[in-house]
Amino acid sequence: MLETAGLNFSYGDFHALKGLDLDVPAGRIGLVGANGAGKTTLVRILLGLVPLGSGSATVLDHDVATESTLIQAKVGYMPEGNCLPLEDSAAKFVAYAGELGGLPPDIARQRAADTLTIVGIDEERFRPIGTFSTGMTQRTKLAQAIVHSPDLVFLDEPTSGLDPNGRADMLQLINRLGDFGISVVFSTHVLTDIEATCDWVIMMDEGKILRSGPLETVQSGHRVVAEFLDPAEPIAGPLRTQGFEVEVDGRHLTVSSDAELDPYVAILGAAAEYGLGLRSMGADRRSLEQLFLEEDAAMHSPSAGAPAGGEGS
Repeated sequence: MLETAGLNFSYGDFHALKGLDLDVPAGRIGLVGANGAGKTTLVRILLGLVPLGSGSATVLDHDVATESTLIQAKVGYMPEGNCLPLEDSAAKFVAYAGELGGLPPDIARQRAADTLTIVGIDEERFRPIGTFSTGMTQRTKLAQAIVHSPDLVFLDEPTSGLDPNGRADMLQLINRLGDFGISVVFSTHVLTDIEATCDWVIMMDEGKILRSGPLETVQSGHRVVAEFLDPAEPIAGPLRTQGFEVEVDGRHLTVSSDAELDPYVAILGAAAEYGLGLRSMGADRRSLEQLFLEEDAAMHSPSAGAPAGGEGS
């Protein structure tokens, strides 16, 4: 669905994106990182709103540099900032957005009514948008992004400014988009929102990709935790010899590896060889917040190479 190779972009001397390589399938994609990580710049490039710096990018198999019009016909966009005409009604504006998406006027009006109902705006759709609460405004922004049934929708901080109930409702709506065959790129700095909605995560910091992959894989990171009936120390050495990173705490063992090594098979084999009774074993799933802090600390450690803010490789 999305692919980039060596994607770079700068605002003057500030390097906003640094050599991004991505290959992302259809689904609900979480684009996460702190403010200033480069998320919005990446989204704007993929939408064709900002020209490429260097490298390449494709969206839905269309080249961003040469086929941005084709991309824009197939996608929707919910920007973060205030962007709605406050004197218009939601019904009028969303219908207009449908016409911009290629729908005939009568179909656009009916689709606008249906879409606003789906996002939870019924009779209120005839009121001026300027009288709406923050939650209703966010719902209207979502409606205009999906009224023309795009293949993909970009959501930039869709839960921004919402109270807990409004946030829960918006996350539920995002989860429902898959039922309509719409893939999602959900850009946010709120990591728990991604855990609640997405099946793939792209983690960014300072214009670089920290991690990209299925949410479950990113959270487990090929880390397995096992508990034995006896102290686990006897098998730590043999597992390290096989190339695993091993932590031992009494009867508990944490094993990490790269994608080429299978920690489950190795732990079972070592336990059988040394006669250790295995009580439990499973993936060590960590929160995205914990992972982000670990990756950020690693990137800024003295051994990481170039200082923060420098040009990435």
